[in-house]
Amino acid sequence: MRQLARDLAALMKPNITLLVVITSAGGLWMAPGALPPLPLAVALLGTLGVVVGANTLNCYLERESDKHMARTKGRPLPAGRLSARGALLYGLTLAALSTMALWTWVNATTALLALIAFVSYVWVYTPMKRLSPQAVTVGSLPGAMPPLMGWTAVTGSIDAPGLALFGVMFVWQIPHFIAIAFYRQREYERAGLKTMPSAYGHTRALWHSLLWSLALVAVSLTLEPLGVAGRLYSSLAALLGGGFLAYSLAGFWARQRNAWARRFFVYTLVYISLLFAALVVDAGPMGPAAHLPLPPTPPF
Repeated sequence: MRQLARDLAALMKPNITLLVVITSAGGLWMAPGALPPLPLAVALLGTLGVVVGANTLNCYLERESDKHMARTKGRPLPAGRLSARGALLYGLTLAALSTMALWTWVNATTALLALIAFVSYVWVYTPMKRLSPQAVTVGSLPGAMPPLMGWTAVTGSIDAPGLALFGVMFVWQIPHFIAIAFYRQREYERAGLKTMPSAYGHTRALWHSLLWSLALVAVSLTLEPLGVAGRLYSSLAALLGGGFLAYSLAGFWARQRNAWARRFFVYTLVYISLLFAALVVDAGPMGPAAHLPLPPTPPF
């Protein structure tokens, strides 16, 4: 039973799931208004369930390619500790029940966003990784949904502030995953997965990283004008964004590119953690978002 519990936890990809929960909770916290306890709990647990279901099906679809990478060959499916059919049923059931719960106890908009995130991650992004390096752009769509889902759970509508939160997460993921692709390039190639460094060459991949980093800084600075955050957040976003750009530029001159990519990858995690921490502090119940207009009708 202990091994089964560990294997089920591995299927959910804990690091990814933790980031999803944090950003979803951030969207709930920053949105104007508040949810009663039951819809609030369902919003968080429903989002968690959809993500765990999607990650499980990702593991199911990639169980053969996972055998060729050091960091994934020990996962439950490639290692043979869990059956593929069981993982398939578990992932589908969990995602379906979670989406239905969001529809029933939160609102239709949030449930629809959850469905879009699930389908795009499992049935578009996962198979596309073998076909095109642009899969990373497609995969950023479901990865950016949680803060928008948190926002819509409260407001019931997709509006500019919620889209800005979505935009920050969407744009951040691309240089983040390009960094991973640099230092794990050989593993990805053995597994038959297409990445920008392998398909486009290092220089072109670095340009992609730099341009998306510039877009990230621009999008992150829209939250104060949109009334979601204040000066504290904007000051930190500008400072952290400068560091992000510096790391992106450093890749062009790095003699040991793998070492640079690892450092850049770590910085991307530090960046997004501190950015959302600043948002939570600066955009709490008494912050700028508290003064945004509430939706005209209840979202559930």
